[in-house]
Amino acid sequence: MKMNVLFKLSLFPLFLSGIFIGQEKVCASDLGSNGAVTVEGKETSTPVDPENPAVEVDPGEGPSTKGDLRIDFVSSLNFSSAEITKTNRTFDSLAQLFHSDTSARGYYIQVSDFRSDSYGWNLTLSQDTQFHSSIIQNLEDQSLKGAVLSFGNGWANTAGNSNTPTVSRDTLAINEMNTAYTVAAAGSNQGKGVWTIAFGASGENTFAQENTLTALTDKNGQAVIDPTFNKESYSNSAVSLTVPETSTIYPVQYTTTLTWSLEAAPTE
Repeated sequence: MKMNVLFKLSLFPLFLSGIFIGQEKVCASDLGSNGAVTVEGKETSTPVDPENPAVEVDPGEGPSTKGDLRIDFVSSLNFSSAEITKTNRTFDSLAQLFHSDTSARGYYIQVSDFRSDSYGWNLTLSQDTQFHSSIIQNLEDQSLKGAVLSFGNGWANTAGNSNTPTVSRDTLAINEMNTAYTVAAAGSNQGKGVWTIAFGASGENTFAQENTLTALTDKNGQAVIDPTFNKESYSNSAVSLTVPETSTIYPVQYTTTLTWSLEAAPTE
């Protein structure tokens, strides 16, 4: 599964208004090239609340696959406006919002495994290329050299009773392009049914997860309202983008592609 990603800079040189837009590009060749399993004729599961997985939610459109082993939903990465400075160039993502009464949540992926014989699965993430923009005239400055996407505070949740897959608590920092990083791994008798793999959590979670969400306000102290969900926006420090001081930033749009792969674990 490939997601086109857009990092958008405002036309004002002192401010960064970035937004990642996930556009699904799901086809058998993409999945097959990554060794993923595809089974036709099955529907995806409805997305659920990662902090209350017995409750179905509406997070809006998101990429998904179909089959007995599948990805049901992947959050899009979005960034709010922030002042560009010479130092401290780490930008927190926005939290996941919903078209319902559900409060803001961390970035999450939903995986379902309904195979009759399951020996587990592996979920990986790779970034195909560095963020770049071809409209920058200076070829050496077309890429955000050294920019790093980081995913931390990872945890798994389910409403079922299968054993929990392994999710590293260490921060996953994408330092190498076109390299698969393991996000979660399920062994035999693990990860069956519907699972959410979240990065970050709200302060209302009941699973002893650190609160990584912060309500956003404008320069007048007023709540920033998300125009898509018509709700208050929150930042999520668990997922961030860091741009080094040595990298020149232009007020243009930078793009890259993230690839999610869900692979069946080897049979015993």
